[in-house]
Formats: sequence, structure tokens, C-alpha cells
Amino acid sequence: MSEMNKTIYVGNLPFSATEDEVSRLFSQHGTVHSVKLITDRETGRPRGFGFVEMDRSGADAAIQALNGSDMGGRSLRVNEAQERKPRTSKW
Repeated sequence: MSEMNKTIYVGNLPFSATEDEVSRLFSQHGTVHSVKLITDRETGRPRGFGFVEMDRSGADAAIQALNGSDMGGRSLRVNEAQERKPRTSKW
């Protein structure tokens, strides 16, 4: 991630959401650099969350405006993405 950009976590997305729809929604608040919706590795089905990379000021505005907003009948969870913790082996 560049210092000028911020990655946003978007949860509780409708399973029908596309990267284009998410990009259009977030672009109302600033420049969207990328959208990545997460799919299940085995089935390829959407998992209902993703990540949006935006300019910092646009990202802050999008978090404020879109957290709790409705998309496809679902209340979005929008916040700054956290670094992923390393996975520990169960063995």
C-alpha cells in the first residue's frame, strides 16, 4: 500500500455485489484505485467482504459516509483495513 492511499475493509456485502458496483459506490467519495472482493477458494462463491483502496482523504470520507449504509438490503461494515495477522499452525 502506498503512503498516499488507504485500504478499506468492506463487510456484509450482498453476495450479488460486483467489483464495479462497489467501485461506483465508493467513487462518490474520492478516487478508487482498486477493489478486491474475496471469494471462497474451493467454490469460487463470494464471501461477502472485500477491500477498496482509495486516496486517504476519500477513504476517510467513504468510511464516515458508508459505514452502516444499505447495499442490496444489507447494512455495510466499512472501516480501515487492519494488517492481517500471521496464521499459526494448529499442528
